[in-house]
Amino acid sequence: MMRFSDVLALALALTVAGCTAPGAGAPAAQTLREPDVRYEPTPMPVVRQMLRLAEVGPGDVVYDLGSGDGRIPIAAAREFGARGVGIEIDPELVRRSEANAREAGVADQVVFRHADLFEAEIGEASVVTLFLYPDVNLRLRPKLLAELAPGTRVVSYWHDMGDWKPEKIDSARRAAIYLWRIPPRAAE
Repeated sequence: MMRFSDVLALALALTVAGCTAPGAGAPAAQTLREPDVRYEPTPMPVVRQMLRLAEVGPGDVVYDLGSGDGRIPIAAAREFGARGVGIEIDPELVRRSEANAREAGVADQVVFRHADLFEAEIGEASVVTLFLYPDVNLRLRPKLLAELAPGTRVVSYWHDMGDWKPEKIDSARRAAIYLWRIPPRAAE
């Protein structure tokens, strides 16, 4: 039988180390900050339509900013042969995404990062998908234009990017899907 002082010392050590007690499962990651949008999964027919509109193929790396349960990176891998990266601020959704990728048989083609979409490294993407809010899209736009290579495709379900005119607009269910390409950079 452990003494109270031993239990207290163990609890303090585990707290300082960021761990949980043996048998309690993996340590719980902390939410980085409050999410910018509430979680609402993109309907699967819309996911496929977004990926088709972006002309995703086996050479692509699809980043989903605010990836929720991982359905877009998983579909990009499973149905289009691309690699997928999900950026998600909610650690529980990251765990769910990883489990969904294993279940779909694409865990070797996708990765999910517990990160803030405004802070995450996204320069590797050839396609970026979004299902955010209008103000979040507008706040994200400078990052997309600065960090993504010219020609990178950006696809947003439901919300546009203000005065940045899309290359294509496709109708989907109750809303639109917008496609932009990162323009060439001005000569320095």
